[in-house]
Amino acid sequence: MKSLCVYCGSRPGNDPAFKEAAISVGQEAARRGCRIVYGGGKLGLMGATAGAARDSGGKVFGVIPDFLVELEGVLEGVDHKIVDNMHERKMLMYEESDAFLTLPGGIGTLEELVEVLSWARLGLHKKPIIVLDINGFWSPLRELIKHFVEKELADKLLVDDLIFVDNVEAVFDTAEKRMLRARA
Repeated sequence: MKSLCVYCGSRPGNDPAFKEAAISVGQEAARRGCRIVYGGGKLGLMGATAGAARDSGGKVFGVIPDFLVELEGVLEGVDHKIVDNMHERKMLMYEESDAFLTLPGGIGTLEELVEVLSWARLGLHKKPIIVLDINGFWSPLRELIKHFVEKELADKLLVDDLIFVDNVEAVFDTAEKRMLRARA
C-alpha cells in the first residue's frame, strides 16, 4: 500500500485515546513508507495524524477546499492542494489513495466514509475501507449496518465491505491483505 486516505475529525474529541490513535497512524504510515492523504487541515485529529506522519519523516498530501483554509488552516511542511469545493476534495482524495481509514470524527467524517462505502457497493472500486474503532466509537455504525442487512435493505456483503479493527497495526496489515485479495 503506497497511499492511505484518512478520514477523521477536525476536532480532537474528548477521549485522549482518539488523538493517541491518530498520532500512531501517522507514525506507522511513515514507518511503512505509506503516504497519508487527508483533508488538509491542521486542527484536531486530522492535524495530529498528518503532523505525526510529517514529523516521523513520512509523506503527506492534504486536500482542502479554499473556504476551509481560513477556518482550519493548512498544515505546514506537507504537500497540499487547495481545491474549489468539497466534491473536488473528496474525488482527489479518492483518486490519490489505495485504501481508506476512518478514525473518530463528526458528520463530515461519517459522510466521507459512507460515500466510499456506497461506491464500493456499486462496484466502482475495490479499495479496502477500514474503520479504527477506538474505545467503541464506531460501534453504533456497526450495529446500523447490521440493521440494514437484517431488514433486507442492504446486501449481506455490505458487512464485509467495511472492516472494523481495534488497533493501528491491524489497519495496515488488514488493508494490505484485502488489497492482495482484490487483485486475485
